[in-house]
Amino acid sequence: MPKVNKHRSNGALKSPYSSPAAAPKTSKPAHSIFKMNTDIGQHVLKNPGIADAIVQKADLKQSDTVLEVGPGTGNLTVKILEKAKRVIAVEMDPRMAAETVKRVQATPMQKKLEVLVGDVIKTELPRFDVCISNTPYQISSPLVFKLLALQPAPRTMILMFQREFAMRLFAKPGDKLYSRLSVNAQMWAKIDHVMKVGRNNFNPPPAVESSVVRITPKVPRPRISYEEWDGLLRVCFVRKNKTLRASFFGTSSVMDMLEANYRTWCATEGVPLEEGPAPDGGMEVDDGGDRAEDHEEEEWGGIMDVDEEEDDLPAFFKEEAERKAALLNRSGSKRKKRGKVAELVREKVRKVLEDVTELADRRARLCDETDFLKLLSAFNDEGIRFA
Repeated sequence: MPKVNKHRSNGALKSPYSSPAAAPKTSKPAHSIFKMNTDIGQHVLKNPGIADAIVQKADLKQSDTVLEVGPGTGNLTVKILEKAKRVIAVEMDPRMAAETVKRVQATPMQKKLEVLVGDVIKTELPRFDVCISNTPYQISSPLVFKLLALQPAPRTMILMFQREFAMRLFAKPGDKLYSRLSVNAQMWAKIDHVMKVGRNNFNPPPAVESSVVRITPKVPRPRISYEEWDGLLRVCFVRKNKTLRASFFGTSSVMDMLEANYRTWCATEGVPLEEGPAPDGGMEVDDGGDRAEDHEEEEWGGIMDVDEEEDDLPAFFKEEAERKAALLNRSGSKRKKRGKVAELVREKVRKVLEDVTELADRRARLCDETDFLKLLSAFNDEGIRFA
């Protein structure tokens, strides 16, 4: 009776966790060795054609130092190393960092690569010329503004994002995805869409499509305070379909914040303030804003729930809202007294919106960069600060 043919493994272990001594000479890609952690955005770009196109769009010079965020298993890293003088790769996962190092061991590229293990948002970055990143979606917004805040700014950034986030970056007034992010990013940089990248180009495939954008910081940088600019936009875009009048006057927390900032500015500048209750008794009602406009915003499509970050409401507003809610629960009244300083600040805001800029009835989603610059300049002229 003939013997049954058995599969011969030549002594090699089949387990992906085989010891190094028993493993074949050509190591398997990282995604077959350990499970990707998609909770922190681990989706490895597997299409070499896309990687080549990204590096080509960066227009690298042989003298360039490149920052790569989230190198993963190094598929994009090795393409960059072929063109650049040096690559600084920042990777949060030590397993991925080890895989990237392994890709270039015992090659001329090894001396050109430096891998930093840690959170790029919390890491102090060395100087670099170009940033290339298959960006983990969870850090898209903080990464963009961390890079734009660097001095000196990088020459260019080629970044891959979730497609909707990318579209928000270069959206224009009136677009559904136009938001505070759009205005903020376009103030500090020129942003171009480079290419779309389908989900099947990644392993494992993400749940959304991606896009690559080119961000070129403006040189020289606009001579305005980022904190002031962003503070104004936060107020205007808390509900972007409201009129600017409703955004400022519809929520008492906004006026309380502006009053506190005005008091600080007066103390710094030595401007005396007249305290006491307002002449008319200073009673006001916090009605939570324009209900009709809230309804209109729902008809607009609920875009606010999609295109604004969770932190769009400044911490000051949240704390004030919680404090007021606690007071209302105890007193059952929405009425409070308004003092002379509060009345003065309210009149200054009215003057800026209605008389100086005539933007009171405009909606943030329809205002452009010039409109917001006019607002900021007029508010600052009145001593109103947003940071």
